[in-house]
Amino acid sequence: MEANTRSTGRLPAAFLTPGSASFMDFLNEHSPELLPGNRVLPPVAGVVEAPHGTTIVAASFPGGVVLAGDRRATMGNMIAQRDIEKVFPADEYSAVGIAGTAGLAVEMVKLFQLELEHFEKVEGAQLSLEGKANRLSTMIRSNLGMAMQGLAVVPLFAGYDLDREKGRIFSYDVTGGRSEEVGYAATGSGSVFARGSMKKLYRKDLSEQETTTLVIQALYDAADDDSATGGPDVARRIYPIVTVITEDGFRRLTDDESAELARAILEKRLEQPDGPRASLL
Repeated sequence: MEANTRSTGRLPAAFLTPGSASFMDFLNEHSPELLPGNRVLPPVAGVVEAPHGTTIVAASFPGGVVLAGDRRATMGNMIAQRDIEKVFPADEYSAVGIAGTAGLAVEMVKLFQLELEHFEKVEGAQLSLEGKANRLSTMIRSNLGMAMQGLAVVPLFAGYDLDREKGRIFSYDVTGGRSEEVGYAATGSGSVFARGSMKKLYRKDLSEQETTTLVIQALYDAADDDSATGGPDVARRIYPIVTVITEDGFRRLTDDESAELARAILEKRLEQPDGPRASLL
């Protein structure tokens, strides 16, 4: 008698057997070819050209943390996209900003979101902020092979630590090395200029409103000196993505809120086009 090859509609036993709280471990055991780090690229001469995202900034304030990113993606000396989204919620109390190869970075963020959701469903509790930062470090490390071929992903991770009751920021290198930043941080091609801007303006007692203004100022200062960072695009109504994470959870500023902040900064700068440009208004 011929075996019935039709699907019964039931999940394979592997999906019903208790196992690791890590979705990446589960995937590595049952379908390792689906993990980004396990892909084999065809041999190419030189560095692979792909759209890259820049610049991400973050700053903490007494009630939480702000994570923001510009909207430009570049490929070589060309603008690949003007309105790319680079900041995503990881879960209710954390977010990731991506710099590096855009396609791989977005895929990594989606896998990270799934990793945190899987842990919460299996364990019945959220992973600590420290644990989330460590999981992201492992994912970046698994991409090292592609990073060596020019397809690097270097995110910035920020969130509200419910145990310590404060906002925290973590930066990474291409090998997955993790560092906790104090006060503010930046990554991407414009990070040097953005960090210099925040260094002049940052204070520990900034309000949420002042911190959102600070990160937008930093992005615009980066755009002044880095061609890969997108500045204010009033004509197209493209403004930075700004997110705030507090004890109440993740919140993304609306387009109108971002536009209002950006326009106020631009108007202030027009008063002194050749003078000091850094101000919290």
